[in-house]
Amino acid sequence: MFIDLGNRLSQASASGQESRSRSAPPALPIVFVVDDDISVRESLELLIRCGGWQPETFASAQDFLAHPRVRTPSCLVLDVTLPDLNGLDLQRLVAADRADMPIIFITGYGDVAMTVKAMKAGAVEFLTKPFRDDALLDAIQYAIDRSDTALDHDAQMQILRDRYARLTCREREVMGLIITGRLNKQVGGDLDISEITVKAHRGNVMRKMNARSFADLVNMAAKLDLRAAPKSWRND
Repeated sequence: MFIDLGNRLSQASASGQESRSRSAPPALPIVFVVDDDISVRESLELLIRCGGWQPETFASAQDFLAHPRVRTPSCLVLDVTLPDLNGLDLQRLVAADRADMPIIFITGYGDVAMTVKAMKAGAVEFLTKPFRDDALLDAIQYAIDRSDTALDHDAQMQILRDRYARLTCREREVMGLIITGRLNKQVGGDLDISEITVKAHRGNVMRKMNARSFADLVNMAAKLDLRAAPKSWRND
């Protein structure tokens, strides 16, 4: 565990000089560490900095849970055995509330059953101490990439939800019907409005949703899980 740290420090310094010549990202990805062994926390903190990420270390699950949620790519390096909640219990809480934060388990007392349980619950890696630096660094990079993808997806979904929220009730009704393939005339009959009015609402829907085509609008509706037309049928 933690071999060739001196070489990694030199490489990190050289890499840092090169990266400063390019535009820096808004924020470094964060690697959270929860381990009750201070020597492990300190070693991991140094290794994580050498890897180019920002470390945040905690001695207990409760200390970690008290930390505000972040909206930058992140992952959690988690010991199984902790003084309050154990690692598997904390994993369940993180999976429910911070799905964009992949978990890497580290332990000195792992067994097959524990490993299987953690991996089935979504852990990206389960490392038994002592482990090589490269094994942990590779796992962190993979986890950070997954977190970045998840956050990007969440951001795109929020944009769609915000656009949909700007639609009027009638526009949502029209959208809910046209995505099923119904013609403007049919939609007008369903809502008891004229075909011209349907066309106007349809144009507003396309503009507000920023849909480039009807197929694009259908794809947006699928992402928003709009499975059926709204049932209110009320005029605005």
